[in-house]
Amino acid sequence: MFLKFRDIFRKIQSSEPRIRNPCSALFRYCHFEKNVGFDSLNPTHFVAQKTAQNNVAIFWDLDNKPPKTFPPYEAAIKLRAAASSFGVVRHMVAYANSHAFSYVPQVVREQRKERKLLNRLENKGVIKPPEPYFCRVCGRRFYTNEKLINHFKQIHEREHKKRLNQIDSARGKRRVNLVAKYSMKMEKYKNAARDILTPKVGYGLADELKRAGFWVKTVSNKPQAADVVLRDHMVDVMDKRRAECLVLVSDDSDFVDVLNEAKLRCVKTVVVGDINDGALKRVADAGFCWREILMGKAKKEAVSVVGKWKDRDVLKILEWTYNPDVEKEYDLNGECDDEMEDDFVDDIVGGDDAESIQKGTWWELDSDSDASSSQSL
Repeated sequence: MFLKFRDIFRKIQSSEPRIRNPCSALFRYCHFEKNVGFDSLNPTHFVAQKTAQNNVAIFWDLDNKPPKTFPPYEAAIKLRAAASSFGVVRHMVAYANSHAFSYVPQVVREQRKERKLLNRLENKGVIKPPEPYFCRVCGRRFYTNEKLINHFKQIHEREHKKRLNQIDSARGKRRVNLVAKYSMKMEKYKNAARDILTPKVGYGLADELKRAGFWVKTVSNKPQAADVVLRDHMVDVMDKRRAECLVLVSDDSDFVDVLNEAKLRCVKTVVVGDINDGALKRVADAGFCWREILMGKAKKEAVSVVGKWKDRDVLKILEWTYNPDVEKEYDLNGECDDEMEDDFVDDIVGGDDAESIQKGTWWELDSDSDASSSQSL
């Protein structure tokens, strides 16, 4: 008997903490929002959440606006950083024909001439580099740039071609294993070759933009071919509602119709170009130049631009619009209510009092003669 009471007492002791603190189980299985209050009922709260999650799409017309004076990779990264101030960047597309990718800007040509001149002076012994040239693949050091280039082509470039041939000839699981095996070495080779080797065609525009995350597409060499494909892509994105903000890098006035179409669909537009008073910037919601993009000024100004967009959205929500059907129904209900009130007053006051009320209005004051007669009585 004593053992039974002891077991019952232990069960009660073990269950006491759960009974004393019943909220512990509630906090374990329930989650509460922190920002719950009057702000949740404010329309600006919902507008702020909506604008913060806007999807942004970047469309780059390389035929009209290639990065001539800036390195392509740096320009693409700065452009993406500025566009991210307007929302989440989901799409980055660049279109151009083959001439745009084979073109070499004047700045790059001058740099290549200077590099050739330095190589000649180094070979003759006139100039010595302050530090030896370092191979980023194997770690060897060279005292002239040409020796580094020859070493890279004879050893590392051949090895890279052998790896590519092995991957192309393999099939199935063996191909997957080879790609996984050589992925680190191939990535290391590409990073080193970018600084050592000179591209055979152009100056590596397409590869640099792809490295920055852009989807680069080559179109036919017909005139306005890139503009047509770019316009169709922008309209397709708007039709499928994949973006709420479009960033266009171009100065071509042929895109005015697309920007007007985006404005009709309540899609925000941002133009990046060098023409300050261009047709595109007059139509777009915001406009920047390349210098502002690279200096980071555009990213700072984007905060104020997004704030103006939020204010505009709030005003649209609170805006009163005239609806003739609703107003007509309201007028009819008002007239019926007035007639019902008049009948109600007649029933309470009675016929004689009602006639007296109809003879004279209640707000008229008594004249002096009426006041004196009332005093004599």
